[in-house]
Amino acid sequence: MSLKPISWKTGATLEEHSRRKHKVVGEYVARYLTVRCQLPQQSRFRLAIVDGFAGGGRYKCGSPGSPLIFLETLCAATEAFNVKRLAEGMSSIDIECLLILNDYDPETVELLKQNIAPLIAHISQNVPRLHVRPEYFKEKFEVAYPAIKQLIENGSFQNVLFNLDQCGTSKVDIDTIGDIIASFTSAEIFYTFGIETLVTFLNKSDPRALAKKLSPFGVTAKELAELDGLMSKHARLGAAEKIVFDAFRGCANYVSPFSIHNPQGWRYWLIHFANSVRARQEYNNILHQNSSSQAHFGRSGLHMLAYDPSETDSMLYVFDEVGRAQAKMQLHDDIPRFITNYGDTIGVGDFYAGIYNATPAHMFDINSAIIDNPDLEVITEDGGERRKANTIRVSDTLRIKDQRSFFPMFADKTRKNK
Repeated sequence: MSLKPISWKTGATLEEHSRRKHKVVGEYVARYLTVRCQLPQQSRFRLAIVDGFAGGGRYKCGSPGSPLIFLETLCAATEAFNVKRLAEGMSSIDIECLLILNDYDPETVELLKQNIAPLIAHISQNVPRLHVRPEYFKEKFEVAYPAIKQLIENGSFQNVLFNLDQCGTSKVDIDTIGDIIASFTSAEIFYTFGIETLVTFLNKSDPRALAKKLSPFGVTAKELAELDGLMSKHARLGAAEKIVFDAFRGCANYVSPFSIHNPQGWRYWLIHFANSVRARQEYNNILHQNSSSQAHFGRSGLHMLAYDPSETDSMLYVFDEVGRAQAKMQLHDDIPRFITNYGDTIGVGDFYAGIYNATPAHMFDINSAIIDNPDLEVITEDGGERRKANTIRVSDTLRIKDQRSFFPMFADKTRKNK
């Protein structure tokens, strides 16, 4: 399937999948800034934001595109942080942002400059604690990437966010994704693509491997590739998600392989790449705040890509309250079972690092499942016991109690983690 590029000059239409994606990304960036700018001793935070397929900045309906969303989020965050810090007696914080905007069409870049100019002027005049340096490129992303990387390195930016909202999957090489994550101390990527193009590529490059991945779902590569975007069957979503995860799991420690939820079917994927477990925690939390924006087909506990053909009607997870209730039930058994793989204790930090690439669950649901489980206890560094989910810290220790109501479960070594 060939995806048509957006025509910004004649007025781009904001599709529903893009609206959902913009909301998730915008709220995540706001949360990202909140987490990274909360230390009382901080007086400055530096980051680079790269929009690799920036577009013209504003849609036909007047809604902002991703470059304007990033700037609006930076403005709101900078002002909110400093009002709060002033009220709490802390020093002000300056945010420095290198904003790199690329689009292969020179006319689109000129339109983008026009749409961004008023907001840049507003920041300069009215938001003195926010310092934005826009840089523009007019190349195909893979052509522009070496110069973009060099620009970031020359400025010594280590906090880097890439937004790669492409058409199809051919515009960004998988090795480039890995290079971004590996090149900076704190790098994260939002990566959008259409599933049909990925399936077509894999079917041509390694059809046997693709067939093996699809076989548990009863779906053939031909069926998946010829859906014309209308992926309405849950099993097909599960097959596609497994393909996506396997294709990209080596790019970063944490890969979020969830599709953009669309009533007409699962056609587009929005993947979040990060090496930090905290980043994956916060991303999962944002998805739950935007229930039904993205979709997962599989388990909602600690083995999200496990597939049970007998439970196909109950395995669609759209990050809503129904899904969260189901997740809590699965987490009740999954967490103790995970701990036994290490013995009877594990540090909370190590526990988080070990589970978050395999769960869509909200951080509070995971912590609640720990506190509510009669067979688990959370021990603080000084030997005390945690009794509330929101007090658990990464420096704590998880321990299975000596008297276990579920002990026979662990005696059965042949039981499968489904």
